[in-house]
Amino acid sequence: MHPPPSSPTPLAEKSTLEEIRTRFDHDVERFSKLETGQQATVDAPLVLELIAKVAGSHLQTGSSLLDLGCGAGNMTLRIMQETGPLHCHLVDLSQAMLTRALDRAAAADAASVHPTQTDLRTLEFEASQFDAVVAGAVLHHLRDDADWENVFRQIRRWLKPGGRLYVADLITFDDPTIQKIMWDRYGDYLTGLGGPDYRDKVFAYIDKEDTPRSLPYQLNLCREVGFRSWEVLHRNSVFACYVAEG
Repeated sequence: MHPPPSSPTPLAEKSTLEEIRTRFDHDVERFSKLETGQQATVDAPLVLELIAKVAGSHLQTGSSLLDLGCGAGNMTLRIMQETGPLHCHLVDLSQAMLTRALDRAAAADAASVHPTQTDLRTLEFEASQFDAVVAGAVLHHLRDDADWENVFRQIRRWLKPGGRLYVADLITFDDPTIQKIMWDRYGDYLTGLGGPDYRDKVFAYIDKEDTPRSLPYQLNLCREVGFRSWEVLHRNSVFACYVAEG
């Protein structure tokens, strides 16, 4: 029997920013593998490839990219393999992650690198500043509906006309029966990866740290804040990636 698919932890008792920051400060190496991505994420290499290929169809050398929750920089690096040097704005809560991402982007000959260590909810940028925004495994850290709406409205404002948002993340299902089936499937994947103890460890920090939303919820939010169109690039179990155009 796997742990329940929806978190019993109330919002007020979720991990603090400092607790999340500390965990990621000590987990840099696991997020620095471009070939495999984060292994706890189903289809991580495929998602990296899909986002990079689609981003490469509209970005070009010298375009501006904002990477929210950049981690060790895998998304930015993989996109630049398709586009050439970009002006990279890297944002992460963890300074250790951000330092690794900055070093890797600079070594990959980014046109420029601008790091910001902060909670993405406090970010401030000029309107119409970026050609693309990528959010890889970060939005599930948002808490209530107000957080989600505010962040999506800000991203839409920061994008240039025709700019695109790329999201790859943990998602839920609105139907409880489907959610349980998919959560059990994810539990089996984690068990195959590292055994029952690893599965339970991942489930424990998801329960404590994360507040994911369903794919329909997020796509509806894209519509509400003014994105013109969106496409689902991939979905498997409790993970999905999509692109939305401003």
